[in-house]
Amino acid sequence: MKKLINDPNNAVLEALQGMEKAHGDILKVNYDPDFIARKTLKNKGKVAIISGGGSGHEPMHGGYVGLGMLDAACPGAVFTSPTPDQMEAATKAVNGGAGVIHLVKNYTGDIMNFQMAADICADEGIEVKPIVIDDDVSVKDSLYTAGRRGVGATVLTEKIIGAAAERGDKLDDVVKLAQYCKDNGRSMGMALTSCILPSVGKPIFEIGDDEIEMGVGIHGEPGRERMKIKPANELVEIMLEPVLSDISLENGDEIILMLNGMGGTPLLELYILFNHAVDTAKKLGIKTVRCLVGNYITSLEMQGFSITIMKANSEILKLWDAPVHTAGLRWGI
Repeated sequence: MKKLINDPNNAVLEALQGMEKAHGDILKVNYDPDFIARKTLKNKGKVAIISGGGSGHEPMHGGYVGLGMLDAACPGAVFTSPTPDQMEAATKAVNGGAGVIHLVKNYTGDIMNFQMAADICADEGIEVKPIVIDDDVSVKDSLYTAGRRGVGATVLTEKIIGAAAERGDKLDDVVKLAQYCKDNGRSMGMALTSCILPSVGKPIFEIGDDEIEMGVGIHGEPGRERMKIKPANELVEIMLEPVLSDISLENGDEIILMLNGMGGTPLLELYILFNHAVDTAKKLGIKTVRCLVGNYITSLEMQGFSITIMKANSEILKLWDAPVHTAGLRWGI
């Protein structure tokens, strides 16, 4: 194992400290319990949005704390759910009386711990609405989930509902937008290599030099099948078919398309993949009108990529284009 770390047990803490130093104009870090919040909270009358999950997926979620996205994010240990006390503290810190949305990826630990925190906050008069993202079309159930896993659509949802909350939308309206994103966002990923947990020191799964894991999860969970590696264009077509077919899309529809690296894939390769993804969708009458290409939800240093699409309309695009200023996304400022 080669890692640019000191003590594996302190990796998350030191990363949080570094993040605060690098982006102190945008965010602040609370320690014990750990959570990241906006530097300047816009509490009063604003719907607050919180997400979280295990570390190792950066920039998600702490990199999306700031203007136009999240108000707070709770980082767990690497690939491990945050604890209820983190979520409770974050919820109370950003609550401005207009309600709080917990945006949760569909992993058993995340759902359980966020629910415990929501129950505690509800007992103290804070209205909390959970939204569970389950966009991964690869498998129905996995080691970590009952049902589909929550992956790339989480990023798009954070941007869209973050913009709605920023402009002053009411809680029920933001929840409706989140439900739209949940219903109209789908993803699938693949891996060329495993990743290595700092605390373990070896790959979390073995894969042959000429093999890929099709449908891999962001924690290295098995996908649909192990297959021989294929050219980039073939892989894009294999993945786009189940992603596109799982949403009600018609000729002429518009989409937001995210071509996401898993942490170890060069941008050169991601642009090759994106090029064919856009062309393939176009042949089906689907127009890519907004996009992200890069590392947005990673799995440490895993080599591979994921495709996320979300059906767009004028309102969704207006919210997508709204100003955002976070460590991981920024435009319109």
